[in-house]
Amino acid sequence: MSANEGDTGASEQHPNAEQAVIAVDGDDQEQGTVNRLDAHTGEGVRHRAFTAIVFDGEGRVLLAQRAPGKRLWDTHWDGTVASHPRPGQTQKEATRQRLVDELGVTSDQYDDLRVTDKFEYKRYYENAGLEWEVCSVLQCTLDDTSLDPDEAEVAGRLWVDYDHLHENPAWYRQLRLCPWFEIAMRRDFD
Repeated sequence: MSANEGDTGASEQHPNAEQAVIAVDGDDQEQGTVNRLDAHTGEGVRHRAFTAIVFDGEGRVLLAQRAPGKRLWDTHWDGTVASHPRPGQTQKEATRQRLVDELGVTSDQYDDLRVTDKFEYKRYYENAGLEWEVCSVLQCTLDDTSLDPDEAEVAGRLWVDYDHLHENPAWYRQLRLCPWFEIAMRRDFD
């Protein structure tokens, strides 16, 4: 979900073609690895992913807008960061890395990173591809809300009252939220 997934000409190899994701069954049991681009095209391959929902001390969630160069869900708003753990990497390790890479948030800014949920979903995006993931949800609260975003990953940032966002989704429709974040938020309030 988080690496650039921009369209390229037929003569160029897409950057994601050089990466692997962890293929999983419906119970999140590893089934080997699969090429990341293959996992997100055609009918896709179910794979492991995560989304991280980061809060401040006032109960606001940090939404991050995906960069325009992303192939899937470009310029949509995400629940802070989302991606795929690499083979041999835990969900927490992968989340810590993406927080640094995308937003410049280091582990000394929070001490409560935890897995709060897991769900499977499959969603297509226009004619560009799809996500078919067993997605873990991680949450943490920043003690220090300093950010240093990478514009190749994050186009915008917005702190939003989490309860208000959940209770009034129509008010935020113009943000075009990523489907995995919408699912995670809905399940968080069930």
